[in-house]
Amino acid sequence: MELWDVYDINRNKTNETMVRGEPFEKNNYHLVVHICVFNSNGEMLIQQRQPFKEGWPNMWDITVGGSAIKDDTSQSAAERELFEEIGLRVDLKNIRPHITINFNNGFDDVYLIEQEVDINELLLQYEEVQKVKWASKEEIFSMMESGEFIPYYHSLIQLFFDMRKQYGCHQTK
Repeated sequence: MELWDVYDINRNKTNETMVRGEPFEKNNYHLVVHICVFNSNGEMLIQQRQPFKEGWPNMWDITVGGSAIKDDTSQSAAERELFEEIGLRVDLKNIRPHITINFNNGFDDVYLIEQEVDINELLLQYEEVQKVKWASKEEIFSMMESGEFIPYYHSLIQLFFDMRKQYGCHQTK
């Protein structure tokens, strides 16, 4: 059973929790994080979801994402998701999300990271990820057109690529 902190519309924790999968009560929100890892060649690290994964099975997706669990901060949720899904450790303690997207039931914090990563050294979480690879923006758009990639708005993927070198993108050595 996965517990989520409940937030109000202003993103304040309410000191209540909810169980993942249960219906949201009115005016209750939760926190989701997504992390896009780029390399110095301007490619994004993308992952292919497992065929048995609920929601978008076998589809390619941005680097990682998931819900914050009870007592997570946005940063600790992003660090945890990166490590759980692909075995990548990144310190985000003093890093704010690059953008936040509000959706019906919550807040989605998006982190943009530039880091050289050897994909052969990543430890993929069997329950979530079957493969990873580096992909250009054009390749991701092509994969979206062919139905292989989760159907994000093209403009959102374009925004991630456009913003990767701008203020707020976390660059590691």
